[in-house]
Amino acid sequence: MPEILETPTETQALDAYSQTIISVVEALAPSVASLRITTRVRGGHVPVGAGSGIVLTPDGFLLTSAHVVADTRRRGHASFTDGREFSFDIVGTDPLSDLAVLRADARDLVPAHLGDAERLRVGQLVVAIGNPNGFAGSVTAGVVSALGRSLPARTRATSRIIDNVIQTDAALNPGNSGGALATGTGDVVGVNTAVAGVGLGLAVPINATTRQIVGALMTDGRVRRSWLGIAGGPRPLPPRARAAAEGATEAVEVVEVMRGSPAEHAGLRAEDLIVAVDGAPVAGVNDLQRLMVADLIGRDVRLGVVRGGRRVELTVIPAELTS
Repeated sequence: MPEILETPTETQALDAYSQTIISVVEALAPSVASLRITTRVRGGHVPVGAGSGIVLTPDGFLLTSAHVVADTRRRGHASFTDGREFSFDIVGTDPLSDLAVLRADARDLVPAHLGDAERLRVGQLVVAIGNPNGFAGSVTAGVVSALGRSLPARTRATSRIIDNVIQTDAALNPGNSGGALATGTGDVVGVNTAVAGVGLGLAVPINATTRQIVGALMTDGRVRRSWLGIAGGPRPLPPRARAAAEGATEAVEVVEVMRGSPAEHAGLRAEDLIVAVDGAPVAGVNDLQRLMVADLIGRDVRLGVVRGGRRVELTVIPAELTS
């Protein structure tokens, strides 16, 4: 007779859920710091805020949110679940991605394992670890509520949209910013950055673009970007346009062209579908932002565009995105 499989009881299912979260916390909690931020004033330093940070390397590099540290005149202390505390300096900040890199005076930290947010699925379990309201090492769990959200980021001189932001219902509170959003296997896939409402938290994704930004901050302390001057979003290519796009199925749709921008000078229009930059395929906003590197500033760049079902090649000269 065929074996009859028993359905797990509610208690067994709950235990499995709990065990997953416990394993994530045990693996990741040592890699998440509680940050106390101070700023220089006459006569010393005074506390101005708090947040969370994620250990990148054993020798003290930490990743956090740019708005947690705000500017490079600040410094602070990072404390860990084992009771150790280290002072840190700010290596570099990038307000347009809301990311910052710190350097703690430490040599034997436990680095987190960075995953890939591009592999996330809506409904997937995620765990948030951080320092909400000063309560260090706090853990909440939830699911990926949505993917592909956008979050505005601004400096005094310019603004930019952070794309492919992760939305989660894992409870986030002030102080969670800069902390880890991890999968059930403990891979960090997001940096918690904002609370948009009850049960509505947002995290900057860990992906190829983020890794480039972190690398630039670690080595140069700043991020240089080329700039087209468009607002865009992901768009599946209509079947009739795929032949013109040489078989591509996804593109970036131009929603708006900024006045006086390189895109306007090149003749780019709203509703154009960008499918390539200098021959490199563009299947989404993340691809486009990843390709807008400093090397493109001031030189002729070919844009492959589908317009009205036909392939059009435009030449644009990207400017440097100023902050």
